[in-house]
Amino acid sequence: MQIDIATLFPDMCETVLSESIIGRARKSGAIKVDCWNIRDYTLNKHRRVDDVPYGGGRGMVMQADPIYRCWESVCTERSIKPHCIYMSPKGTVLNQKKALELSKYSNLFLLCGHYEGIDQRILDTIVDEEISIGDYVLTGGELPALVLTDAIARMCSGVLPESVCFEEESHFNGLLEYPQYTRPEIWHEKAVPPVLLSGHHKNIADWRFAQSLSVTKEKRPDLYAEYINKK
Repeated sequence: MQIDIATLFPDMCETVLSESIIGRARKSGAIKVDCWNIRDYTLNKHRRVDDVPYGGGRGMVMQADPIYRCWESVCTERSIKPHCIYMSPKGTVLNQKKALELSKYSNLFLLCGHYEGIDQRILDTIVDEEISIGDYVLTGGELPALVLTDAIARMCSGVLPESVCFEEESHFNGLLEYPQYTRPEIWHEKAVPPVLLSGHHKNIADWRFAQSLSVTKEKRPDLYAEYINKK
């Protein structure tokens, strides 16, 4: 998978994307993530990318033209029109189902806004969908783009050792994940559940499923009800 991130702060994105699992996946070639500086596509010597909003109001609005030039450059570089996502508090709220859906694309273009937003005309021209990571507002789209990249990339082939690494985690099958334990066997007088020490794979699987149901019912009754209704 190829993910291209258009941003005013490529160094900020690169710092995060060069670390941990995603960083190793980039080095191994399991995924490709590139950051594009929108300022590189301005036509003025001051590399200005924003201007005052028509109609008045506080703050500045990102101009359409530098973003469009960046988009054109990516399309030319990739020889394809990537699926374009604008990270926006007005978008569809990200969940595991959406992340899995997006992981099937070969090319994604993530557009990060800043200031008071982006000229609507660029959104109407190149954006395929808008995605939010929650019902709150951040100073820019970089953190949401990084969250989305991480959520998608970890489901791409070669990023994690095997698919079970994400298939048994919270939200993938509609339930929250079961409790996890590691050494020591007893800590602060609290013992690991005996079934996990039994070596009986079916009993362990049954226990984990029961725990997932219980945890989901307690912490996310909305997800629990949805799961039960589907079954």
